[in-house]
Amino acid sequence: MEHWRQNLEDLAAAGLLRALRTVDGPQGARIVMDGRDVLLLCSNNYLGLAAHPAVIEAAGRGVERYGAGSGGSRLISGSMTSHRRLEERLAAFKGTERALLFNSGYAANAGILQALFGPEDLIFSDALNHASIIDGCRLSRARTIVYPHNDLQALEELMTRELAGRRGRWLIVTDGVFSMDGDLAPLAGLARLKEEFGALLMVDDAHGTGVLGAHGRGTGEFLGCAAKIDLHMGTMGKALGGFGAYLAGPAPVIDTLINRARSFIFSTSLPPGVVEAALAALEIVESAEGAELRAALQRNRLRFVEGLQMGGLKVQDQPSPIVPILIGEPAPTMAASEALLRQGIFVQGIRPPTVPTGSCRLRATLMATHAPEDLERAADQIVRQVSR
Repeated sequence: MEHWRQNLEDLAAAGLLRALRTVDGPQGARIVMDGRDVLLLCSNNYLGLAAHPAVIEAAGRGVERYGAGSGGSRLISGSMTSHRRLEERLAAFKGTERALLFNSGYAANAGILQALFGPEDLIFSDALNHASIIDGCRLSRARTIVYPHNDLQALEELMTRELAGRRGRWLIVTDGVFSMDGDLAPLAGLARLKEEFGALLMVDDAHGTGVLGAHGRGTGEFLGCAAKIDLHMGTMGKALGGFGAYLAGPAPVIDTLINRARSFIFSTSLPPGVVEAALAALEIVESAEGAELRAALQRNRLRFVEGLQMGGLKVQDQPSPIVPILIGEPAPTMAASEALLRQGIFVQGIRPPTVPTGSCRLRATLMATHAPEDLERAADQIVRQVSR
């Protein structure tokens, strides 16, 4: 116990100790925290579907019809009609032969990479990829080369250097939308390189699914190169408002995962209510209502970013709803977060190891359901806190 107590004290001294905050009620534009009504500016519920009546109703119907739980892993007794229906729907949504559900984005990336690649293979991974991709690469035991963030020229040079001793399969893996910076991967360039070097391309589109593209199909659709992505990973726990994840891709890949992905094989499957909620959310995403929600989200993003820029903050205007406000060190970052919460604005401070040392930031995320006046006030208060 003393060892762990000392570790916690060291984290606290460095300004890196974390603790949980409790939200009362559903995830919405405004929430109740510690008995106070506050603006929620750090949720990945981008379209507001977590509290959408149709999604809630579908979850309830799923529980009434199929029960609260699945009873086992998919390969034992837990593969239910809802799972099959959602996988078929996701495959159609992403334009692939098949899809397979996982219990979370972390479980998906860990299981996919562990199952499909091994010591004879080579993975090229973006320097700012999500921790689940990093851990999946480690579990695969494939040799992994980390290329500088979004640097196509550096990646091409690294791939060229490896040609002489080539063996096994090659994979380029990247986030579609990078979760801490909100920028997009250069997917067209990555697709060119994967074709030139005979590699596969895997995209983790957790933060693009539902948000980007004319039909909400993600970063690949938005950038016009979805058909060139071999492995489409995504989640239902962000813009879709629920929980779980998936891989969409060729049938042999899906069958391999069923037989080899440990995070799939050894986990009780998603509860049917959760799966039915995801089906309802997908219907909304591809409907006229979904298009309007995406349009509202973009209007809110522009309004918020313009407010920050007019206040003198250097923030990037990019298509995703993730807006990082860089501060630098942990102490002032968390002080700003706490001060904003006292003003009724919940925007979380992000510190190492989630981001590199020296790049602590407030990570603001926009929702389609945010009120314009709330965002204008939030931008003004953030400018005041960060500019002190």
